Amino acid sequence: MIIDHPILGPRDAQEFVYLGDASLMNRPDGLSDGIGAFHDYLYNRANPVGEHRELWYHEQGDRSWLVVTRNTLTHEITKVELARDVARASGRSR
Repeated sequence: MIIDHPILGPRDAQEFVYLGDASLMNRPDGLSDGIGAFHDYLYNRANPVGEHRELWYHEQGDRSWLVVTRNTLTHEITKVELARDVARASGRSR
C-alpha cells in the first residue's frame, strides 16, 4: 500500500505505524466531560466498514503524524493530511 505523504510524496506503508481511529485525537476531558465519556474513549472502538479516518505515524521517515482516509474493504486511500493541520482546523491544537 502506498501512502501519498503531503510533504514527502508517495511512501510505502511499511515506513508507517498504524495507530488507530483518528477520532482518538479528540480526547475528552475526564473532569468536564465525565468519567463515562473518558471510559468510552479508552475502551470502546468501532469496527467500521468502508471509508474510515485513521492515524498513521511516519516512524521510518520524518516522524510526522498523518490522518489517512482509507476504505477498509478495498484499502483505497482517498485523502492524506498532516494531523497537526486536522487538529488546527478542528480547534483542538495546543
